Amino acid sequence: MELEFDVHMSTANLYDYSLYHTYRGVSGILGTAVGVLMIANFVNSHQILYLIFGLITIFYLPVALYMNAKRQMLAVAAFKEPIHYRLTEEGIEVSQGDVVQSQEWSAVVKAVSTRKSIILYTGKAVASILPREDMGSQTEAVIRMVCAHVEPKRVKIRF
Repeated sequence: MELEFDVHMSTANLYDYSLYHTYRGVSGILGTAVGVLMIANFVNSHQILYLIFGLITIFYLPVALYMNAKRQMLAVAAFKEPIHYRLTEEGIEVSQGDVVQSQEWSAVVKAVSTRKSIILYTGKAVASILPREDMGSQTEAVIRMVCAHVEPKRVKIRF
């Protein structure tokens, strides 16, 4: 079985990936916890500085991630052209223009899903972002192919 589709990267897709990646890590969880604790201190002490710093702590990270995604879309030339994906029984082939790269399924260290994308990690912060809107009617088939070729303990995908 082979599946082929083009991905048109967008700020929204990069932002979705950044949110997932950050809030599943220590910095996102810790930042949110600190912000909540500051707001809780405001409720107890009624000192407005706790509220201000708590809100800044909670809202800074998502805003910064969005601005970074927007900056990346403008700066990275590869995001301006569609990226072609071909999923086969052997692995994933990614091409853009004349450049073609292939990876075996064993290179996928983690496969996760968000509401907008399927994310295939091949490194700690290296991933292929497969937006559901670009996969269209093939989304379910892509998920099944990933589940069939990646170790089950590494797959955290919801339909």
